[in-house]
Amino acid sequence: MTARRTFFCSVAALCLTVGVAAQQPNTSRTDQLRREERQDYFKKWLNEDVVYIITEEEKAVFNKLTTEEEREQFVEQFWLRRDPDPKTFINEAKEEHYRRIAYANDHFGSGKPGWRSDRGRIYIIHGEPVEIQENFGGPYSRPMYEGGGETAVFPYQVWRYRSIDGLGPDIELEFVDTTLTGDYHLASDPFEKDAFTNVPGIGLTMAEERGLATKHDRFIKSGGGEYYPLLAQRYQDKPFVRLERYAGIMRPARIKYPDLKQIVDVDVTYSTLPFRFHQSQFRLNDRQCIVPITLEFANRSLTFQDKDGRRVSRLAIYGTVTGLGKQVVKEFEDEVINSFSADYLRVALQGKSLYQKLLVLEKGRRVKLTLVVKDLNGGKIGTLSRVLVPPNYATRDLELSTLVLSNSIQKLARIPETDEMFVLGDIKIRPSLDRVFPTDRLMGSYLQVYNAGIDQQTLQPSLRVKYKLYQGEKPLMEIVDDKGESIEFYSGERVVLNRMFSPKDLGAGKYRLQVEVFDRVNNQSAMIGDEFEIVSAAPKPGTD
Repeated sequence: MTARRTFFCSVAALCLTVGVAAQQPNTSRTDQLRREERQDYFKKWLNEDVVYIITEEEKAVFNKLTTEEEREQFVEQFWLRRDPDPKTFINEAKEEHYRRIAYANDHFGSGKPGWRSDRGRIYIIHGEPVEIQENFGGPYSRPMYEGGGETAVFPYQVWRYRSIDGLGPDIELEFVDTTLTGDYHLASDPFEKDAFTNVPGIGLTMAEERGLATKHDRFIKSGGGEYYPLLAQRYQDKPFVRLERYAGIMRPARIKYPDLKQIVDVDVTYSTLPFRFHQSQFRLNDRQCIVPITLEFANRSLTFQDKDGRRVSRLAIYGTVTGLGKQVVKEFEDEVINSFSADYLRVALQGKSLYQKLLVLEKGRRVKLTLVVKDLNGGKIGTLSRVLVPPNYATRDLELSTLVLSNSIQKLARIPETDEMFVLGDIKIRPSLDRVFPTDRLMGSYLQVYNAGIDQQTLQPSLRVKYKLYQGEKPLMEIVDDKGESIEFYSGERVVLNRMFSPKDLGAGKYRLQVEVFDRVNNQSAMIGDEFEIVSAAPKPGTD
């Protein structure tokens, strides 16, 4: 009995061992297949999906990644960097890219997938042209910029783009089907579509008809940039211009100031171009805030160069907003140009230049703003990093925006259709970053009030607004607005307060403005303040 039991246990153990041994290779094989599938996915993504739009720098980084997690994060960041509107749930750039691939496969395939063709590549990189001129081949009268004369041509298409970044305006591309299979290739020479190029005696240009040139000269003279007789070339048809366009059209769309982006990527902190920074915060809706960021440059720190008799400075500005884990929330770049007459430059150098960007950010979400500014004429660079935490504005209590002090507040005739610097609604307000006001200029205050009640009899807010001026701890003046004279605009979302003050009534010195708002409807109050300085007005030119 003991022997039988021992044998049974041995057989059972053997079966169990065999079973486990049999399962291990299957499990290992499944994991291997899964890894191979992921490797194939990333290989396809790199070599097919984004092969035309990924930069060489990005490709080099991707090829150094060793884990799936790193590659997945790279792919996510790749599309986030190209998202034109990060505040939406859809990445429009990604959606448009894959739509272009599908369109190219549907319309440009011929023995190979459409995305592999020249037309497919151009369409994927640059999108749909504004005009396509199609010729199905046959007899053809050359225009004079192609040499004139009669010939026959292969089927060809001419694509026109209004403008392509890096190549300029009015871009014209010619695709020729020399194999008559529907496979159009991008032509680098206008004679590529000529079906009689290699046929002696026919399809001659005007110069060839008159014995001034031969067909062989088309490629030696025209292609080499030498003079070809009777050829009235347009600028875009010049050989080196065409070759430059041919090479440039195939490159991925580039960032306007890549050197500034590299500074952000490596987190450089040096700065040789000083500037002031100011941020404000305004509620937009239940989820988002508007955060205007303003930069101020002293004109004397900028480099001015002569251009067409004027003195011109150029600033390139690149910025990123990143969340936790350095996820790019927003990316932007702009150029600021100042132009003054030579006679006025001495006065202009005493002034300042402002730049503003309106950021739309999620309420309560902590993000990091990184800015790089470059003087394009002088090469100086300024950098800045700030943590931004837009307020929640989540309560039903009376709440206030940032108080903005300004030396220029202007009501516009209408609300602009697109975002403009210094414009909030129909008010254009240039914030004073140093909050220094001369006695001969007005000082304005701008403030938004949230959650104010509406009087059911007047259907208007009922606010008492007090403007209090202090010098140190000493109260100097109090202006009480009981009638709503400060109210510039109101709705169910906000009340906009705008008030102008005359500094000439105050002596030179440092002061504090305190604004107190009391809502009579809801019996609530809120208060905010800021410091400023009054200085004597500068003497006018020509006076002692």
